[in-house]
Amino acid sequence: MISDPSAHDGDVRDCDVVAEQLSGDATFPNNKRLPALVYRGAFVFSGDDSAAAIERVFLRNGWGGSWRNGIYDYHHYHSTAHEVLGVADGTARVQLGGDSGTVFEVEGGDAIVIPAGVAHKNLGSSSDFLVVGAYPAGQDWDMMYGRASERPRADRNIEQTPLPQADPIFGAEGPLMERWD
Repeated sequence: MISDPSAHDGDVRDCDVVAEQLSGDATFPNNKRLPALVYRGAFVFSGDDSAAAIERVFLRNGWGGSWRNGIYDYHHYHSTAHEVLGVADGTARVQLGGDSGTVFEVEGGDAIVIPAGVAHKNLGSSSDFLVVGAYPAGQDWDMMYGRASERPRADRNIEQTPLPQADPIFGAEGPLMERWD
């Protein structure tokens, strides 16, 4: 639980955060030291443009390069950047960690922070499903698919990807800063 929601403006609220450590395998490296984080109901939407509200929160906390779309329906990962996905609308079943990974049901207001190397895939979503994605300042993402030819370069990239300067939702005092040390 975030202990002091009053430290943030009205776009975010106190929420539960689930940490999931995902082991690598021969196909997907995942991340042996950083857990994926799922923030349940982190965003408060007061206007018509929930995606814009999420973008403002991410930008305020130093996460940029944002985009709006869904989540690919095939496993993929980024070896050179961490990623945050804020759910603006709809619902989805998202699998983290590859074929034997963990499945999360997400809905509008939730967010997922995906460490470099962690595979992710949309297993099915509502027709109105929309996420906003972003990356920590200074990180440029690549696209990896779990091919043998990607390793060991991807493993080196993951190991060298720096920690973000702030939690994408709660800033310098957020759960990411506590759990990704």
